[in-house]
Amino acid sequence: MKSALDTALDAVIEGITAPGGALGVGTANIRGANLPVFAAAPPSMREYLAFFFGANAAKEFLVYGDERLTFGEVHARGLKFAAMLQHRHGIAKGDRVAIAMRNYPEWIIAFVGVLHLGAIAIPMNAWWTAEELDYGLKDSGARLAIADEERARRLATLGCTASVLTVRTSADVATALGFARVEDEMAAAPDSCWFLPDIAPEDDATIMYTSGSTGSPKGAVSTHRAIVSGAMNYLVAGLALLELSQRAGVTPAEQQVMLLNVPLFHITGSVPVLLVSIAIGRKMVIMHKWDAGEALRLIEKERATYFVGVPTMSLELMQHPDHDKYDLSSLVDIASGGAPRPAEHVERLANTFVGKHPVQGYGLTETNGVGAGNFRDNYRNKPASTGRAAAPLVELRIDGGDGPVGPGLPAGSVGEVCIRTACNCRGYWNKPEATAAAFPGDGWFRSGDLGYLDDEGYLFIVDRKKDIIIRGGENISCQEVESAIYTHPAVAECSVFGLPDERLGEIVGAVVYVKPGSQLEAADLYDFVARDLASFKLPARIWLRPEPLPKLGSGKIDKVTLRKLYRDIHAGKAG
Repeated sequence: MKSALDTALDAVIEGITAPGGALGVGTANIRGANLPVFAAAPPSMREYLAFFFGANAAKEFLVYGDERLTFGEVHARGLKFAAMLQHRHGIAKGDRVAIAMRNYPEWIIAFVGVLHLGAIAIPMNAWWTAEELDYGLKDSGARLAIADEERARRLATLGCTASVLTVRTSADVATALGFARVEDEMAAAPDSCWFLPDIAPEDDATIMYTSGSTGSPKGAVSTHRAIVSGAMNYLVAGLALLELSQRAGVTPAEQQVMLLNVPLFHITGSVPVLLVSIAIGRKMVIMHKWDAGEALRLIEKERATYFVGVPTMSLELMQHPDHDKYDLSSLVDIASGGAPRPAEHVERLANTFVGKHPVQGYGLTETNGVGAGNFRDNYRNKPASTGRAAAPLVELRIDGGDGPVGPGLPAGSVGEVCIRTACNCRGYWNKPEATAAAFPGDGWFRSGDLGYLDDEGYLFIVDRKKDIIIRGGENISCQEVESAIYTHPAVAECSVFGLPDERLGEIVGAVVYVKPGSQLEAADLYDFVARDLASFKLPARIWLRPEPLPKLGSGKIDKVTLRKLYRDIHAGKAG
């Protein structure tokens, strides 16, 4: 039976998305599939940004330390950035431009400028090693990379195929690295572009790399329509919840304030956080790096109304010894995305932040973060669920096979979670086989997650079909870690899998069979793989076994048995 909140939400969303309104829903044929779309949506990110930046121009938008910028100032700098790209570096429509940096105002300014020009933005993982950055630049064919000092130093060690511009770097450091600075290039550029190409809804806008079951990350290519659709789908949910709060007598804050504590290079940071903030005039208080104590201080100081992060972050807010010293009364919603939040945390969160609303979202890079949402009392009643399909654009289906997606399994049956929406990316950059497997046609995307829908349409994720670990919102390929371990001369066999962790959701575990006659210590193996792997991919626990790993009838390592055994050992359930 549908809950009272779901009944109210459905009614409000139906009104918001009725035909003829600003968020009215129609249909469009997208790559052969007839899908619901926002009929009056901006045709590209250029128009989306111009409209909403213009509507909110006078409001304060970005806070970073002592720096404060309005929406109008950020948009103006983004247009100047576009002119610099065109006049100084010849960047044109379809050219790829990488953004490799931690959270800074310049990240947003660069993103706005690249999309305004019709070029393709490539948000790169700031935790990547130099070799991983090199892979992303070469795989995407990026002509230019915009990097902060730490990333610029990594890029300087490579025979980088792309030109590099630095931000937040002194002139002396930039000269020593051999790179120009964005601020100098901007000063030398005209204020506006000499030409702006038309941008169609199905033109490519971004390439965002995601780690799957294979070692090499895949670049998910999103069109302008997909990103606009994703942002506006989130906008509908936000407006519906706001209307219900107002009906309940809650007076909204004069301006919504978002604590930006997730990386902008993640899909959560770029679409539901950044682009929705631009649409609703929400201020963003930028955290350069996560620190729970600093987050509490900023929530109080800036009167933050909204917090979203991987489950680790809300857990650390609850556990911080100074939690009770701060006034957190401005908070309204405490959302989680990027990884599952343990069910037992939901009630604890509600009891710690009394009167605040826990929220859980489910989406992937390939869907522009759109998928399902579980809100407020519904989330407390079904804390293990990621919620219902995100109205109005998303359809969820559970499929039991491969290839084209079938009619769907009955409620309660476990299968692969499949998502159909105009928000889906169009495929993987230069990877036709991977694209065909994940995007089998008729608008569907195969998520690689295993789950089921209950009789009320709530999605429950139970496992992953893909061999990946999600550590604090970061996808880690088991195969990639195994490959690094296998390069050690003393390793005969290994298996890598995720271990449950209260803080990070999962951590990396590895079990290794050492070659007979060889000597190896776990600490030495850790140091060995640390030379090649980014720090977040390193095994938190390594077990060395004196006997070969168990095998299936096919001769493959029995990872399911190993994972169960060592998860029990990790939890203290086995010796």
